[in-house]
Amino acid sequence: MPSGPRDFTADLPRKRMAAGLLITDADERILLVEPVYKADWEIPGGCVEAGESLHQAAIRECREELGLDLSSGRLLVVDWVPARDGRTEGVMVIYDGGTLDATATGRIVLPSAELKGWAWSDPPQTGQRVGPLLARRIAEALHARTDGCSHYLEDGVRVT
Repeated sequence: MPSGPRDFTADLPRKRMAAGLLITDADERILLVEPVYKADWEIPGGCVEAGESLHQAAIRECREELGLDLSSGRLLVVDWVPARDGRTEGVMVIYDGGTLDATATGRIVLPSAELKGWAWSDPPQTGQRVGPLLARRIAEALHARTDGCSHYLEDGVRVT
């Protein structure tokens, strides 16, 4: 005997999702973290867990990666990323993590099993440390922070 109507959404396609924070200092340098498991640097953030919102994931990941309880600001970018090189397609978002002062910066504590280090990076340094896709996404997030809009991207390129 059936227990109730079947959830038709159970068989719909799934997408990988991740959320991060764009955090800067007073000189507009971007906070990047250096993972132990890959060569390219990242912004603080990571995968969204089951039952977790994108916003909650960004805050949780920041706490886990930096040891800081930051509140996130507005949504800066949403980026749809096509499947490639053994990765499924995904939706990546960046929220405004605000500006850290010296006191907050001094409280950063990294999980040594996950991160080797962190650094403030100006835009040219950021382009050298992160992969091309994330570099495009960060550049668009900086524009969104300045113009007060949220930007929709596909593969790091703004769709108008």
